[in-house]
Amino acid sequence: MKKIAQSIVRLRKLILTVAVLLLIPSAIGAVATRINYDVLTYLPQELDSMIGEVALEDDFHLASTGMITVEGLPTNELIAMKKDIEAVVKAGVHVIRMPKTETAEEVIEVEREIEKVEREIGCLGRTRIMAAIESTLGIVNAYAIATASPRMMGIALGAEDYSANLKTQRTPGGDELRLARETIVVAARAAGIDALDTVYSNLNDMETFRKEVEFIKTLGFDGKSIINPRQIEVVNDVFAPKEKEIEKSRTILAAIKEAEKKGSGVIAVNGKMVDRPVVLRAQRTIDLAIASGILNEEDLK
Repeated sequence: MKKIAQSIVRLRKLILTVAVLLLIPSAIGAVATRINYDVLTYLPQELDSMIGEVALEDDFHLASTGMITVEGLPTNELIAMKKDIEAVVKAGVHVIRMPKTETAEEVIEVEREIEKVEREIGCLGRTRIMAAIESTLGIVNAYAIATASPRMMGIALGAEDYSANLKTQRTPGGDELRLARETIVVAARAAGIDALDTVYSNLNDMETFRKEVEFIKTLGFDGKSIINPRQIEVVNDVFAPKEKEIEKSRTILAAIKEAEKKGSGVIAVNGKMVDRPVVLRAQRTIDLAIASGILNEEDLK
């Protein structure tokens, strides 16, 4: 365990040593929607092979934070992947995040291994999958990846590898990511799963970070991957509905209930007709308010 504590891992919200990482999930979990232990691909093989030991010895951390990335190694990739999947599924992880996903077949292979372990320990169907799409081939196959397994709960953009694969550079405006971002969102919506945007790595430019979060929200993303706890508050603030939005949505949903009681098929709020898309947006606003802790379900009764 002492050797493991010196290895470097990447938390979806942080980059820390395991020694520090094991001390903070309860503190961060209160404000971060999902924390991901992401083992770096360039770790020495002897350290990477110990990650399963961390999972099995410290299963309460995986159970509470919910996600871990299973990386392949340059050699014996399949063997390493199977061992990692066995370790984290037995530890009770909620979601396995697949990095650099390019085809539906890769998802099916991971699903097969998950199911094998779940059958062995008697928890069939517990473990979900998230796929990080980080290449041009992955973007082309985004919908196939998103629908490859009923376990799939979301797809995420990995911009650094994608930009390199595209043979371009990251720019402040992000024009090089526009197609990839829109493809991720459309594929996720068509599949009925979540879409997560890529990380923003300049921790000294929180103003541009906020603008990027606001922009990807308008594209339809459900959230954004982050690398430092300083970024959590900004993401939560942007995605959490504001009081005016909540009140408007409550008014719309109340009008729906009133119309149903009267048996009326015509609904109007403040003189404006309300159709199905408006109702769906209103319900999503309320759902987000509840998820953000702004509203309690009891408040709606």
